[in-house]
Amino acid sequence: MEGSLFKVVFLLLVLNIVNTVVHGQGTRVGFYSSTCPKAESIVKSTVTSHVNSDSTVAPGLLRMHFHDCFVQGCDASVLVAGSSTERTAFPNLGLRGYEVIDDAKTQLETACPGVVSCADILALAARDSVVLSGGLGWQVPTGRRDGRVSQASDVNNLPAPTDSVDVQKQKFAAKGLNTQDLVTLVGGHTIGTTACQFFSNRLRNFTSNGAADPSIDPSFLSQLQTLCPQNSGATNRVALDNGSQNKFDSSYYVNLKNGRGVLQSDQALWNDASTKTFVQRYLGLRGLLGLTFNVEFGKSMVKMSNIGVKTGVDGEIRKTCSAFN
Repeated sequence: MEGSLFKVVFLLLVLNIVNTVVHGQGTRVGFYSSTCPKAESIVKSTVTSHVNSDSTVAPGLLRMHFHDCFVQGCDASVLVAGSSTERTAFPNLGLRGYEVIDDAKTQLETACPGVVSCADILALAARDSVVLSGGLGWQVPTGRRDGRVSQASDVNNLPAPTDSVDVQKQKFAAKGLNTQDLVTLVGGHTIGTTACQFFSNRLRNFTSNGAADPSIDPSFLSQLQTLCPQNSGATNRVALDNGSQNKFDSSYYVNLKNGRGVLQSDQALWNDASTKTFVQRYLGLRGLLGLTFNVEFGKSMVKMSNIGVKTGVDGEIRKTCSAFN
């Protein structure tokens, strides 16, 4: 009897291993430890070099990973060039840092041809960008494979700057992310800038009587109106975290509390009770159980980076990140 039980357990174990190898069971930290031991260090040195030359590349790479994961899962579909690809969709026109991913891929193809996916390079680059901006690091599970589909029409479900909190929560929940993940991941806006065209609707004629969005701090409103002149300046860049756009910290949440959130969707996080609680916890307000933004950001990033991943024999390992094999 014991021998039969042992055989059954052994068979189940073998089948599980085969299933994991063939179909993939998600990602894991250190996926390339034997197949390409220097993979993570090559990505890190590449990102470091580019960010040292241009600090705006850091928020660009973080944003790119986010935009990748919310469409078709984290499969590097946003990197594919060509007509009608995700890259050409309006919400993605401001993305930057493609050259960093291409640079890292070129080096990795020399070191370990056909091994490291573009999706993993992007996930690692996002983490390295946060660290280079002063945030805490986290272990990035790897083992993603690259997708074979990239269509601009699929980008409609990306969170938008005018989304209400309810719509934001729906979009995040559809990806398996909860309200805390929402407030945490949007905190990535602590670095980088946005264009006036994404929030200028708040600055004038926002209300029925022609006034600006009343949730904007009056002194900050005049600053924004100067930075974004009426009928011009649509592409002017404005810091998403006023006064701290190059440092990864929790000051973004302080700005929300003070009516200095730039995007309508950001400021809404303070004005809605369900999300305000988490903002307050990051600020340590009102005796609520405090949360450490830097720590929680890494946890939520790991959750996000596992959205719809392709592993095992799904997808491919692209030779060039901007083109399918």
